[in-house]
Amino acid sequence: MFVPFLDSLRRHGVPVSLREWLDLMAGMQAGLADWSVDGFYHLARLSLVKDERHLDRFDRAFAEAFSGLETIPIQALVTEQAIPRDWLEKLAEKLLTDAEKAEVQGSGSFEALMEKLRERLAEQQGRHQGGSKWIGTAGTSPFGAYGYNPEGVRIGQHESRHRRAVKVWDKREFRDFDDSVDLGTRNIKVALKRLRQWARHGAADELDLPATIRATADHGYIDVQTRPERRNAVKVLLFLDVGGSMDDHIRVVDELFSAARAEFKHMEHFYFHNCLYEGVWTDNHRRWTEQTPTWDVLHRFGRDYKCIFVGDASMSPYEIAVPGGANEHWNPEAGEVWLRRATETWPDHVWLNPVPQAHWGHTQSIAMIGRIFENRMMPLTLDGLTQAMRILG
Repeated sequence: MFVPFLDSLRRHGVPVSLREWLDLMAGMQAGLADWSVDGFYHLARLSLVKDERHLDRFDRAFAEAFSGLETIPIQALVTEQAIPRDWLEKLAEKLLTDAEKAEVQGSGSFEALMEKLRERLAEQQGRHQGGSKWIGTAGTSPFGAYGYNPEGVRIGQHESRHRRAVKVWDKREFRDFDDSVDLGTRNIKVALKRLRQWARHGAADELDLPATIRATADHGYIDVQTRPERRNAVKVLLFLDVGGSMDDHIRVVDELFSAARAEFKHMEHFYFHNCLYEGVWTDNHRRWTEQTPTWDVLHRFGRDYKCIFVGDASMSPYEIAVPGGANEHWNPEAGEVWLRRATETWPDHVWLNPVPQAHWGHTQSIAMIGRIFENRMMPLTLDGLTQAMRILG
């Protein structure tokens, strides 16, 4: 029954040897998977993945091979039945109608929201469920999980539901974009090819046919002439928004990242979350421990770099305009300050937005960043990419 899984792994480019596969089968026989999908997933990942670059490919192969497994009744797999804890927790979620959501008012300002949170932390003594004041679950309080509030602090909830949180009081794990993804279409590569500045670099190892013909005619014998290979000399600096609402756009950004890797030999990339602040990173597994100061990036790469931001620009306006408004940490300077520094450092800059352009008017933060970039925000479509390459060229 696991042979289709092996085929899926190989189709997605996960290098699995026979020895590793036999190790997985031995672990299954020994009962290490504990009769659960999660247990089998972790055992298979431990046995078959030897390089962290292949983790995302493994996840896609696993999802393809075992899609629908969660719909099989649990009693068909194990004899011992128990109601999972997370099922009971989900029963506590409060699903509000549009009219009920409209009745829930925001805090008015970022400072007021933070002050309320400090007061609740000082006063509250225990767990709370429902209601509109305390830190808890399934209510309309600005603080907690599995409820609703237009401006709140999400605490103890692993996924975003309404995408209204001003801050997230949890440590979230993001993954790197995969630059080996095969494009479903060549359109992105074709659009990126418009940004080219040819120059000859390296050793003279490419045949120069016109020069060879001239030299042969001049000398009376075959005189082979070579020249350095012509390469695209454009230098690109790529800033990628990752996590949160960007999870909806992972596939298209993977494709863009893969195409950019293939087209631009001089490309550097950095990750950020929602808005640019004082630190960026190149590895999402180490984003809390190995950040690069944004000041260093601003001073390291010259004005000849083409700067491309990729993100949905969908966030709380506080994250752009207010010090301390960042979603996951306390930022000393507002995001707008750092964005303006970036646009001043690299005059050739654009922002690519995967959100359909028809929806931009519904999000205040998109308009704010659009003004900072002086109408250089383009949709992440073929036409938008073409326009962006013309601006950068």
